[in-house]
Amino acid sequence: MSTIEKYTIKEDGYHPFIIRDGWQVAQLNYDNNQNVENISKLDIHYHTDEVFILKKGNVVLITATLDQNKPKFEFELMHSEVTYNIPQNTWHNIAMQEGSEVIIIEKSNTHLSDFEFFDLTEEKRCELVKRVIEIYSNC
Repeated sequence: MSTIEKYTIKEDGYHPFIIRDGWQVAQLNYDNNQNVENISKLDIHYHTDEVFILKKGNVVLITATLDQNKPKFEFELMHSEVTYNIPQNTWHNIAMQEGSEVIIIEKSNTHLSDFEFFDLTEEKRCELVKRVIEIYSNC
């Protein structure tokens, strides 16, 4: 009997697969909601950082600060072999191209209760889409 646990997640979407003592590991596989054309909001976590590790594909991390209720975006094309941390109290989202996979590590209740959404205006949504498409075209 092996003491090593193994996980393979093939289905699209968000899948927490290890939940232990206040923390969890999840895999986010490309989901149409994460296609840049479909991103319409940002989210924030007040009680946890959120760690992202690229498994495969093209993924852009999006963060924002709000100035007079208008987001000012930052974008980061993810690279394998790099661990990315989004600190708590940071507005963010993730844009993924089809076939992409990301590992996420955070507190175990984050996906259940520690989030708030900020809806993007059409102007800001278009800005986000344009910038992410530019980033994808350069990779």
